[in-house]
Amino acid sequence: VLSLCCEACKKVIFHVPSELEADKLVGRVDLKECLQSADFISSSDENFKVLEDGSVYTTSALSLSAEKKTFTILLKDIQEQVEKKIHVDLVEEEKKVRHARDTVLKRTKRRWGPIPSVMIENSLGPFPLQIQQVQSDTAQNYTIYYSASGPGIDQDPKGLFYIERETGNIFATRAVDREQYPSFQIICFATTPDGYSPEVPLVHTIRIEDDNDNAPYFTQDVFEFCVPENSRPGVVVGKVIAEDRDEPYTLHTTLKYRIVSQTPPITPAFSLHGDTGVISVLLPQLDRELVPSYTLLVEVRDMAGQPFGLCTTGTVVIKIEDTNDNAPTFKQLQYETRVEENRMNVEILRISVVDLDEPGSPGSGAVYEIIRGNDDQAFEITTDKNTNEGILCVVKGLDYETAKQRILVIGVNNEAPYLLAPHSQQLSQSTCSVTVHVLDVDEGPVFKPCLLRLDVKECEDIGTAIGRYVAEDPETGNSEGIRYRIPPGQCNWVNIDDKSGEIRTVRVLDRDIGEMRRGQCNVTVLAIDRNGKTGTGTIQVCIVPGNKNFPRITQTDYIMCRDRKPICLTAQDGDEAPYSAPFEYRINDRRLASMWKLTPHDDNSWYLSPKSDIPYGIYEIPVSVIDNGGKIGENIVRVNLCDCVTPSECDGRTRQLAGGNVTLGLWAILAMILGSLLLLLILITICGCCGAGAMHRQVTDDCANHNLIISNTEAPGEEVMDHNIIPLQNTCDQGGYGVKTGEQQTFEMVKGRGHTLESVKGGGHQTLGSVKEGGGQTMMDTCRYSYSEWHNFTHPRLGEKVHLCRQDEEQKHSEDYLLSYNYEGKGSLAGSVGCCSDQHEEEALDFLDQLEPKFRTLAETCVKR
Repeated sequence: VLSLCCEACKKVIFHVPSELEADKLVGRVDLKECLQSADFISSSDENFKVLEDGSVYTTSALSLSAEKKTFTILLKDIQEQVEKKIHVDLVEEEKKVRHARDTVLKRTKRRWGPIPSVMIENSLGPFPLQIQQVQSDTAQNYTIYYSASGPGIDQDPKGLFYIERETGNIFATRAVDREQYPSFQIICFATTPDGYSPEVPLVHTIRIEDDNDNAPYFTQDVFEFCVPENSRPGVVVGKVIAEDRDEPYTLHTTLKYRIVSQTPPITPAFSLHGDTGVISVLLPQLDRELVPSYTLLVEVRDMAGQPFGLCTTGTVVIKIEDTNDNAPTFKQLQYETRVEENRMNVEILRISVVDLDEPGSPGSGAVYEIIRGNDDQAFEITTDKNTNEGILCVVKGLDYETAKQRILVIGVNNEAPYLLAPHSQQLSQSTCSVTVHVLDVDEGPVFKPCLLRLDVKECEDIGTAIGRYVAEDPETGNSEGIRYRIPPGQCNWVNIDDKSGEIRTVRVLDRDIGEMRRGQCNVTVLAIDRNGKTGTGTIQVCIVPGNKNFPRITQTDYIMCRDRKPICLTAQDGDEAPYSAPFEYRINDRRLASMWKLTPHDDNSWYLSPKSDIPYGIYEIPVSVIDNGGKIGENIVRVNLCDCVTPSECDGRTRQLAGGNVTLGLWAILAMILGSLLLLLILITICGCCGAGAMHRQVTDDCANHNLIISNTEAPGEEVMDHNIIPLQNTCDQGGYGVKTGEQQTFEMVKGRGHTLESVKGGGHQTLGSVKEGGGQTMMDTCRYSYSEWHNFTHPRLGEKVHLCRQDEEQKHSEDYLLSYNYEGKGSLAGSVGCCSDQHEEEALDFLDQLEPKFRTLAETCVKR
């Protein structure tokens, strides 16, 4: 359905004479100003026609009966769905009185550009039928021959039109179908016999005027719609659509709809809008149970529904959808059934209902419920989806001795809510009664209650009586002749006396034991009567937590520094509430209680702090912790009151770590042994270096005057100066460290203590240089020796050095002997800063005189005065 937006564009006024001839030009309208592309141009007055260029012509002679005549030009763009209107007013022009002196001006009409031609669709002739004439004004002076080409002449459909050569008359040779060819555009030529064209070729339009030769038709053979029953009047059901192949926007395509007939032929239930084809509900009460569907015969007619218009009929089927407007009802109002006592999960009765709603829909699905008589939930009713019946079952065993019959009241509803018709009464629920007769059966003993809960305090003695569990014979109502026993394969916490049913513990019930951590155990008990009938019951043994654990402080060793920040003591108790927190803390020792105080922090923790400025030292404070059940736990809290800023400063003090004894693992012991052996090897090597023969090197006394003084001298203190200490000498020879250069490994004598090998040995003047040079000659160039020379010098004397170290009585000064340093990589390319390497450059310290002020103090400190 094409829906166009119609809008008035503008208004045009033409001044015309009171009498107008046929095919007379009235005026020209600028159509593009209103609508750029118009697919359809028409006039509301059939006496006027509008061409594509906006020219308005009369189609027949007419006279203005009034001073003003109005009509409308309609423009439509089908693709953009836009419709515009131009209002045209024809106003009679004023008649002027012509004076004798006025010059009469006459306009010559050009005949070469006639208005478009119109040919009636399916014209009956006679043929050839003249439809137009074209003439050139130059025919007064020349002999003019006329010709034409284009669709309908020399293009398909060929031979439909032709033009007379001498007169310019255009003829049609046969009828034309507008639906196939709505218009033709031909080109007309005017030429002289010698081929000269005095006129420009003329494009002439031949429009085929529509004839109502096509009847409208429906787009579907059968239209099917659905509408819920009990819909209100005015509810839209659907829309029928018809089309017409004739010219759009004319009476030939103006359609009207109507309902011809309705099946079943009762009160009309629907209405059909004549212009839009919309079908709506007319009858206020559509009942699916009475009429499930309607069939409508509808008609569509063109020419706005006038009797002479062409028409077509179609079929519309409207199905009435079911709604839940009918309540289900029981087929019977009373039912009876029987069941043996103690039977469970058995079907005892099926109940049927009637529902007028559509079968299988939610409006007919039955939902049953037991309204009365099922307080103990012994019965249950469900719905069989296949038959829609109610299935009544017994889910708990019935007792004949308690009730010989049970009366149930059962109601039924639908799955879907009720949707009632307007102004109808409220539906009521259908009910029925069911009488259930209980049949007596010889049955075994019954425990009352079937589940007995017994609470046992934790850690009770074995054999403690915790309760009694007996069964009764339903027939006699007593417990005579009934024996009790506990089947094997259950938790063996309790046993039961076979005659009296008394229950006693057989184990100490402790919640800390693996199988008792849950604190609960269910025990099944059998009761056997004289006839061998049995009954079962269940005992639920629950262990009630007791106060069996002492509270203890988790950490008992602390370090308190000079800030005397309070210590937070936290206790733990393995018991559960109410035998655990909150805890109460007390200091048992009266003397320490006068020095220390305890203040609460929370349920588990208290603060320990000194009351006054007590002296530093280690305090062992006995603290008692009392739990909520009154159980007291004794604890010793060891506090190291230390003169420190941080506790790490007192780590060297002797104190026991929290948590008790500390044991060392295998790897820790092995690491300590290996470390001790490595330390012993280092001490032996040091002693060997200290006890060898003296190595004295001849160095000039002023050597140190021209070199930087070694700043890391570590001579022994005054308290260790005795006859066992080797006297120190300030020499240039300063030990050695290894330097690797290429393939040769050397040692540089830069030991910071200034010891010579000669002083170690106590006699002789053999030096490391003498070993290399073969005498006492000093080595003044670089003071560096190969590793092999150093080894040859030290190895023969290692035993003597060790012997010398052993002569030390307490062996406490071995750490002051000459120490060997590990190899630390390749030495600096600048060489040593020692005196030996710089003796030949005594003037090299002159640069100290030119140092900046901030280095003079350093230079004065380093240079020996």
